[in-house]
Amino acid sequence: MSEQEHELHLDNDFFIQEQTTTALINPTSFLEHISVQTNFFEQLKSQFFNEMLDDVTSNGAASKKIEQWLSIRTLDELKELNTQAKQHFLYHGITFNVYGDKEGTERTIPFDLIPRVIEKKQWEKIASGCAQRVKALNYFLDDIYHGQHILKEQIIPEEQIMGNDAFQPHMLKHSLKGKIYSQISGIDIIRDGEGEFFVLEDNLRTPSGVSYMIESRNISQKLMPELCTANNLQGIEHYPKLLKEILQENSSADQPFIVVLTPGRFNSAYYEHAFLAREMDVPLVTNRDLFVENDQVFVKTIRGRQKVDVIYRRLDDDFLDPLAFRPDSALGVAGLMSAYLQKNVVIANAPGTGVADDKSIYPYVDQMIQYYLDETPILKNVPTYQCRKEEHLDYVLSNLDQLVVKEAQGSGGYGMLIGPKASSCEIDEFRKKLIAMPHMYIAQPTLALSVAPTLTTGGVAERHIDLRPFVLSSPYRTEIVPGGLTRVAMQAGSLVVNSSQGGGIKDTWVVETLHS
Repeated sequence: MSEQEHELHLDNDFFIQEQTTTALINPTSFLEHISVQTNFFEQLKSQFFNEMLDDVTSNGAASKKIEQWLSIRTLDELKELNTQAKQHFLYHGITFNVYGDKEGTERTIPFDLIPRVIEKKQWEKIASGCAQRVKALNYFLDDIYHGQHILKEQIIPEEQIMGNDAFQPHMLKHSLKGKIYSQISGIDIIRDGEGEFFVLEDNLRTPSGVSYMIESRNISQKLMPELCTANNLQGIEHYPKLLKEILQENSSADQPFIVVLTPGRFNSAYYEHAFLAREMDVPLVTNRDLFVENDQVFVKTIRGRQKVDVIYRRLDDDFLDPLAFRPDSALGVAGLMSAYLQKNVVIANAPGTGVADDKSIYPYVDQMIQYYLDETPILKNVPTYQCRKEEHLDYVLSNLDQLVVKEAQGSGGYGMLIGPKASSCEIDEFRKKLIAMPHMYIAQPTLALSVAPTLTTGGVAERHIDLRPFVLSSPYRTEIVPGGLTRVAMQAGSLVVNSSQGGGIKDTWVVETLHS
């Protein structure tokens, strides 16, 4: 999904069956009423899968330590730590932009003190599943821009690819080193009511959030160092070093020169762009800093021009080059695509990558894994009904009040029906749309998103969470740091982890237990 449309956004709150607010907050959960001896996480039990309580694969040692650490502190003390976290964010300029916000464009993202804990063996399954998925998606991208074998064998309908807005004809017959199109991928993962992992969506264009992952860990180590040490956390701080190495490995140059290309400081993820450039020790540039000459890309420096070998771009395809895409783009670099197609520069992620994370393509990733890798998918997709198929359409039309129906080409949560929340009139209206243009829609069942203990203004309560691991790919290896971005719906009764809607973040702890 595009960075401009989907910055730290999960528009899939409709996967979760609506539950009453009272199920999310237990009035007895207030920390001031809890002693060290009280098993207060148990007070949070509800109909949702609570990752601190219900995960039978872990021995719970880390959860117990967190529970004890919380129980010996008052609510006011914990609120003060949250205030310190906010001050840390402000001091370091860790903000995000909310477009159209009347109160000002920049906000600090809410940080929840209570970490999300994942046992190492569980993490290994998540990481293996994500790596497998990204490998298959890269093979798929190479295939559709070259032999198109998966289309010729009718495993995926040709019209869903060739007619896709994200498909880039420029990329036809253009070969990439190691067939790597998505060097940086973010795979959104949820757990259902049984604790089963599902992939909710793939982000292969300009996935965001890695800076929040790293800063969450920095805050945890600052505010609760003894707890971090006691749990022997798997490290994530080496991500920028890995990212730089991966970007270099995707280039054929001996000592590749890398830049991070940002749309500018008004972009919602500008902090992240600056953070990654600083941590990799490479220039952060806008289009005004770059120029193309004889199909070579250069950056202007105080010492004169410097040839650029790799561009880690954080703007969408349409804006990359006004000569190749949108002529009105004020963010792109004229001639960049020509230099790219001459293989004089690497663009990460590659143009045209977005066709692989489209909603209409998502249902086929399992088939891609089997087709290209001859493997069984490690992580499951959310079951998806393709309304273009007659038998699927019949089922969807009969169960509209229980399903979520989305436009295959839609984004941002627009043009959809949330069956459990819709009126009979809305359902009838959507029924007409489906019958008229079934190929435009997919449908999915609701899932009860897992929860984790979260510090609120009133005490500790359950809140819904998701997870975005980051997958780094080069021709030689796949790297995934042990953690990821955990997003949390901070508001009582809310099902939305979107930062612009009050969603926040948690540190993600991958811990090794005695059973690992």
